[in-house]
Amino acid sequence: MDVYEKLKELDIKLPAAPTPMGIYKPVNQVGNMLYISGQGPVIDGVPVVCGKVGAERTLEEGQEAARLCAINALSILHGHLGDLNKIKSVVKTLGFVACAPGFVRQPEVINGASGLLADLFGKDRGIGARSAIGANELPSGITVEIEFVFEV
Repeated sequence: MDVYEKLKELDIKLPAAPTPMGIYKPVNQVGNMLYISGQGPVIDGVPVVCGKVGAERTLEEGQEAARLCAINALSILHGHLGDLNKIKSVVKTLGFVACAPGFVRQPEVINGASGLLADLFGKDRGIGARSAIGANELPSGITVEIEFVFEV
């Protein structure tokens, strides 16, 4: 299925690609691999989900933050490739979750991003290797930051 048709079916509109918050490339292509710099739950340059999961944020809010990270990565990919249908597979997802002491459900939070990618690209292409790590603090107080590697 066409990725854009699936986005429409899921009622997802790609926002403008986020502006880098430092000195780095949002995407770095090496051969057929696309490395996406860490994405946060940001809209129009403004963090929209801040705070720690297990304290100020619920598991479900963390999952929504992770989903927004994936949507921002897709915006960057769309800008770089011009066509998301060129993506062959999700290779790796590395998620960081700002969490309260004792919160140990980081993989469930990052499922917010992984589930979206699986829905868009299918299980064979949309699920790759993954790590989910708890963090004490993330930039600008965001709840989740995720890096991605895609194959084209």
